[in-house]
Amino acid sequence: MRKWLMRRFGKARLMRWFLTLYPPYLGAGVRVRHISDDFRDIRVSMGLGRHNRNYVGTQFGGSLYSMVDPFFMLMLMENLGPRYIVWDKAADIDFISPGKGPVFARFSIDDALLDDVRRQTANGDKYLPQLQVDIHDGAGTLVARVGKTLYVRLKPQARQA
Repeated sequence: MRKWLMRRFGKARLMRWFLTLYPPYLGAGVRVRHISDDFRDIRVSMGLGRHNRNYVGTQFGGSLYSMVDPFFMLMLMENLGPRYIVWDKAADIDFISPGKGPVFARFSIDDALLDDVRRQTANGDKYLPQLQVDIHDGAGTLVARVGKTLYVRLKPQARQA
């Protein structure tokens, strides 16, 4: 059944549906708007509603962070393949201005990043790439900047080969 779904709809499309229906995202109003077929471009949005509004009526910081949490890890996992371990290691968020309405984030990775990761991990060492995503409101105002540190390493079987 899983293989049929993958062939019929494509992995990126199924992932988008799954993440949009994922209960924490559904409750917070997070919507995955786009995942490119090669998992190198992802766009996410989050409305402002009663489940993600803080005491002063703006976007709750925890919801802003959860909106962007898994995507760089997923993108690297999909692009590097099953020979690699990819984990989130650390994160920081800098709140710039209040999110008073819907907010948006766009993630992208390129060949240069993937080549760098492969080069840094080729001899079996871990690599801790630092990536950044900005969260903007509908007018383009920067609401928050999130830094992510990932842990990437070849799996033990791949290191021995």
